[in-house]
Amino acid sequence: MYDYTEKRRSIRDLMEYAVPEGWMEEAEDLLDIYRNDAIALELLHEFYSYLPEAGSDWVREIRLIGRRQGMFLLAAVTPVNSYVYLVSSEGIEFQGILAEGLWDRDILDFFGYGSRDTFREQSRSAERFGIYEPLDSDRDICPGCHAATGELHELGCPVELCPWCGGQLVYCSCRYDQLGAESLSSEEDIIRFEEILDRRGRIPYSPEQRPAYPDEGPGVLIE
Repeated sequence: MYDYTEKRRSIRDLMEYAVPEGWMEEAEDLLDIYRNDAIALELLHEFYSYLPEAGSDWVREIRLIGRRQGMFLLAAVTPVNSYVYLVSSEGIEFQGILAEGLWDRDILDFFGYGSRDTFREQSRSAERFGIYEPLDSDRDICPGCHAATGELHELGCPVELCPWCGGQLVYCSCRYDQLGAESLSSEEDIIRFEEILDRRGRIPYSPEQRPAYPDEGPGVLIE
């Protein structure tokens, strides 16, 4: 389970070192906006862990460059610069300074940019992109794996519905029934079940699937 409280505490400790004098209140206000958003918290933790020198910089806003299949391309905007991160429930990768563009061809293709030059042309200013809104208030985003409405869940997401019985896929017994086994105990079992699931037809995320209680984050695996 994702520990929001511990992550916020760690970010605040890092901010004490990094944020310039006189700007801590504003930096904490931003942290409070994203207090229950695992994606933004990972970005803030990564930024304050590695980029600023002592008392030199702080994140004043987060901009959404692109979002697809649970992957987020975000800009951490500071008074000094704008920094690009690729974030998902699986982790975070720093991609460099926004104005310099992206170098990774796979990321450019994934988010629909034909080339690095195209990306640089369309992202000369962070203000061209909308503010990243907290996921806990966005019904079009799965609270478990961050798939958008109409996209398939990450396999193992606790919100995904079973196409056989309509229950939660990670809790019903259909996966065992389909495999003729008592457990999914190996990577081969999971691969075989995913193939069977794809043939049956997986149910994409929709807002109606959203649980009525706060989700503690991704990470529930099919066992």
